Amino acid sequence: MSEFIVSSEGEPHLIRRKALFKKYPREIREIMGNEPTTALWIVGAVALQYAMAYFVRDQSFLLTWVLAFCIGAFVNHALYVFVHEATHNLVFKHSVANRLIGIFCDFALGVPSAMAFRKYHLMHHVKQGERDYDADLAPEHEARWVGNSTFRKLIWVFFLAVSQGLRPNHLKKQKFMDPWIAFNLVVQICAIAVAYQFVGGMGLFYLGASTFIGLGLHPMGGRWIAEHFVIREDQETYSYYGPLNRLAFNVGYHNEHHDVMTIAWQNLPKLKQIAPEFYAPLKTHDSYVKLLIRFICDPTMSLSSRVIRPSRTLAVATPEADVATASVAEAQV
Repeated sequence: MSEFIVSSEGEPHLIRRKALFKKYPREIREIMGNEPTTALWIVGAVALQYAMAYFVRDQSFLLTWVLAFCIGAFVNHALYVFVHEATHNLVFKHSVANRLIGIFCDFALGVPSAMAFRKYHLMHHVKQGERDYDADLAPEHEARWVGNSTFRKLIWVFFLAVSQGLRPNHLKKQKFMDPWIAFNLVVQICAIAVAYQFVGGMGLFYLGASTFIGLGLHPMGGRWIAEHFVIREDQETYSYYGPLNRLAFNVGYHNEHHDVMTIAWQNLPKLKQIAPEFYAPLKTHDSYVKLLIRFICDPTMSLSSRVIRPSRTLAVATPEADVATASVAEAQV
């Protein structure tokens, strides 16, 4: 597949969301809402990563990399899931508290990513597949360079963290810097400066390597391929129901999440249980590793194995307001 798949149809999750709420309004409302105990998981994950960083401060590069692959990548991937929860205001009730807990996740991630992720991920929800707004899509020049080459796809997956970090530069419709992103940057610089005094350069390398590996050539890295790379022509989004959901806090329930954004991680499986007839017909994944191998080796899969649609003007001033409007609509059904 060398060309992006162009669709003139509406965003599929809006259509399914309306049908879900029409059939199961009470049942779905009962599982909606934030989950404050997620904050305890966040504190525990950050504490674990700093304990590991302190342990490796005098260790070799090789051991540090191995520990980052075997332990740190799983923990930092989970922290990105928690950033995602905070992005949707599913940890605390208020936006500011969720922003702050997201920034706290960055202390172990090593990079100031929470506020930028919040801006562009919310835009992904309201502008899915629209090239001018959706940072989840690879730019055309990147897709052309990678093409169908097994070697270049392998390199791309290995450096996926870099590719993801550069995506906002290709979206000219949205200004990158804002007060929260600037605050996130300043706080993270201070956190790194303080952390260096305790864990040293190798400890900071461990934290950064955990993020780099967890977003790339790693079992958890298959998640980024699983969510929206098309493997069935009539389906745009895919869920993963394999065992790694336990370590990824149900992030694999991606169709369910897009359909109802106001359900926290621990309740996402319940949506599938409530409405099995909506999800049983859909193609799903059961192995991130198998999918990664297929993506890299299968010449019919490429960065262009994605659905794109014509760009529309934002309904309201910001993507966050657009998502908030959708969330209110969900709650009022």
